[in-house]
Amino acid sequence: MRVVREWTASVVRYVKRRRDPMVVQTLRSAAAATIAYVVALRLSPEPAPLTAPLTALLVVQVTLYATLTNGIRRVNSVVAGVLVAIAFSLLVGLTWWSLALLIVASLAVGRLVRVEEYVPEVAISAMLVLGVTTHGDTAWARVVETLIGAVVGFGCNLLLAPPVWVDEAGESIEGLARRVRQLMLRMGEEAAGRTPVERATERLYEARRLDHDIVEVDAALRQAEDSLRLNPRVREGLLHRVVLRTGLDTLEICTVVLRVLARTLTDLAKERDPEPLFAPETGAAVEGLLSEIADAVVSFAVLVTSHVSESAESAESRLAAELRQAAATRDKLAQLLLEEVQRDARSWQLYGAVLTEVNRILDEMDTEHRSRRLFEELDRNSREQRERMPRLTRLRESLRDSERLRVPEVLRRNPDGGGRRSR
Repeated sequence: MRVVREWTASVVRYVKRRRDPMVVQTLRSAAAATIAYVVALRLSPEPAPLTAPLTALLVVQVTLYATLTNGIRRVNSVVAGVLVAIAFSLLVGLTWWSLALLIVASLAVGRLVRVEEYVPEVAISAMLVLGVTTHGDTAWARVVETLIGAVVGFGCNLLLAPPVWVDEAGESIEGLARRVRQLMLRMGEEAAGRTPVERATERLYEARRLDHDIVEVDAALRQAEDSLRLNPRVREGLLHRVVLRTGLDTLEICTVVLRVLARTLTDLAKERDPEPLFAPETGAAVEGLLSEIADAVVSFAVLVTSHVSESAESAESRLAAELRQAAATRDKLAQLLLEEVQRDARSWQLYGAVLTEVNRILDEMDTEHRSRRLFEELDRNSREQRERMPRLTRLRESLRDSERLRVPEVLRRNPDGGGRRSR
């Protein structure tokens, strides 16, 4: 046991130094499985109680919320499989047709008890127990080992506290914003001169590939949201989740509009080939506008991922200034496009589409629009939480009310805050 404690302490120190998800998950899973096996050797009658480390390995997840939910489902699946195996061993024993019936019954029971991804584990547990001779002893030993693995998994998750993955999700959001910025800059540079149809089509394909980046960022954000749930080290976890989620939603809308803008520029290149997309002055205005919007996209991502109030205020001020500058350039571009349409009305629909798409991106990143959407999302989450857990909500409200009432009572007894006794 001393060796196990020393090894666990070294793992704790290493995990504190490294926050990479793969490193954290590997070390925590290995530690939980090893400890569960050592404990099961002392408590289980089986000579090789491998169910305990297997359960601990499956229970321990990257976040505390995932560990709790997966641990409960894992225990339910194993217990359900053991009970099904005990029933079959008493009635029919092990034959080829009873094995088929056992698998069908186990999978059906797994669906009924709602163990979700652990439905196959019900059948696996039932087959392992039914395939031995001492059914009763092995069955209950498997239950004991499963409970040991689950308890050790929970304990390791408390000892090796899972990190909060908000910073990693923020880095993913900022990385997405920078990729959007690079694409906007390339589109602006090419719009300022003659753009071959092949190059405009290539930018359209790049804009479409941003959908895959959004999927990856969404996965990182879901992990961050899970790490904030049921985490005693996190205050205002709901606020963090809503800020990041609404920020990613805004960036996703911007990427969709950017893809539409790339489609518009591609159609414009086809229509005006071999002529330039815009007149020289208009093309320079398009390039400047897309450059300013690209900088605003990065500033928006920095604002969304800023946790310190001072950093958030500076990021919001910078974003507001960049949006004002972009709006002024947009107005200038609108006037230049109007003059071009008056000279040559062939591409008036595509010119209007360019302005419409640019306006949509600017509106999505507007600070007032973001604040309004943030408050709406917070209200919706609070309302859903009250509907889902009304008793817990009433308990929290009563505790808050009692806390507010306690302070005036103290001040009434001692109005000067403790400096002297009231008379």
